[in-house]
Amino acid sequence: RPDAAQRLLDAAVALKLAERRSGGRYGLGVHGASLCGNPAVARMVEHHALLYRDLADPVALLRGEPAPTELSRFWSYSGPRAAAPSTDAQVAEYSALMASSLSLIAEDILEAYPLGRHRCLLDVGGGEGAFVEAAARQTPGLALQLFDLPPVAARARERLRRIGLAERTTVIGGDVFHDSLPHGADLVSLVRVLHDHEDAPA
Repeated sequence: RPDAAQRLLDAAVALKLAERRSGGRYGLGVHGASLCGNPAVARMVEHHALLYRDLADPVALLRGEPAPTELSRFWSYSGPRAAAPSTDAQVAEYSALMASSLSLIAEDILEAYPLGRHRCLLDVGGGEGAFVEAAARQTPGLALQLFDLPPVAARARERLRRIGLAERTTVIGGDVFHDSLPHGADLVSLVRVLHDHEDAPA
């Protein structure tokens, strides 16, 4: 209805997703234009829809009564009782989301901390290698290692091969909570990793 559409547009204007134009028209606002121009943000918005569906009955959620959540299906290997994934199908969707959205923070990290003083970076929980790729482009002489669960590591190997970083990057599959980390690095990064886990194992 027109009144409902008006409320929606007014809300979008308040968030700067839209802006009022002449003649009662609306167009993209500064945030709306940024959203349309940044595929990484769009992927994260799609991901958050899973969370909002899980919150549809917040009382049941707080009582511990809900059925298996959409997020638990999407990221089936998180949580204290989750089993580590063993197939590509179990990790593909989540790994692709993390890789596509990492550009939102990689540049900020690399601006905040100079990698040039180090000889080898180990990216723990490095996913498909998006942060390793950004670090490689910024610091050409840096040796690179990536550590993640075996099926994720396999995806990283293939992606790094496609972009020409296979010779420069050592990819190791393992479980950070059960396996020893690889040796040889003098810098370790955990980009969007620790906050996904309970405090004790983290």
